[in-house]
This record gives sequence, C-alpha cells and structure tokens, in this order.
Amino acid sequence: MDIALFLVAMTSGVLVVTAVSERLDLPSPLVLIVVGVIASYVPAVPEVHLEPEIVLLGLLPPLLYAAALQTSLVDFNANRRPILLLSVGLVVFTTFGVGALVHLLLPGVSWPAALAIGAVVAPPDAVAATAIGRRIGLPRRIVTILEGESLLNDATALVAL
Repeated sequence: MDIALFLVAMTSGVLVVTAVSERLDLPSPLVLIVVGVIASYVPAVPEVHLEPEIVLLGLLPPLLYAAALQTSLVDFNANRRPILLLSVGLVVFTTFGVGALVHLLLPGVSWPAALAIGAVVAPPDAVAATAIGRRIGLPRRIVTILEGESLLNDATALVAL
C-alpha cells in the first residue's frame, strides 16, 4: 500500500471515529485508543514507525499549543502549586520509582537505562481524564489542574530523559 494512501485512510478513519464518538456522546480520546488497539491486530494494517524528530517537532508542539489555547491563564496561575507538584514532583518521583523497580527486577539493566525507562513511562496523559471529567461534571478547579498538569508533565519527562 502506498504510504500517502495509508496516511489519507488513517486520517479519514480518525475523523470518522471522532465524529461518531461525539455523535454517540462518548469521549473521543478513549474511543480512538480502543479503535487503535483493535486496528493493531488487523493483519492488513501496516506497522507505522515514527522517527523521534517527527513526534518532537511535528506532533507534540501542535498538540501542546491546542491544549494551551484551551487553558485559562488566570485559573492556571490560581492553581500553580498543585499543577507544579503534579507535573514536576509526581513525574520525577515516578521516574525514580519505575527506574528503581526496573533495576531491581532486571539487574542487567544499568541505572541510566532504568531511569530512561522510568522517564518514558512517568508522564500520565490527562487528555482522556479531562474529557471525562468535564463530561461527568468535575469541579472546574480539578479540570484546570488536570489540564495544567498535562501541559507540563511531558516537558518534565523529556528533561528527565
């Protein structure tokens, strides 16, 4: 299959799944994850290999920019302390915790490699949690903290890596 045709088909699929999930009043990030997992088991779907530069320069900045546009600066400043504790403190704690566990369970893995694994898995993605939180009526302060934390936790993990 031609790569351009595959990219058009994948983009169209994402748009269709997003439209259907919004029509059915389901959180689209969760539906997209489920569809992606199911598609990964279909033999006709080719493997996609992304270079790190494409993700860091082409995908991550637009996603962070879109999330930043939706975040209220006033609310962000009002909740700066819990946002920083979660986005920096929790990610660093998780990095070292996962790194120590990997090093303990796999003694052949060096400390730098174990900490790199910890940094990769440390940042939680709060997009789905925010979508569900808004839908079920979480207080605005909690949603603001989730959004602010999701803006900064990836940066913390990249620095740790």
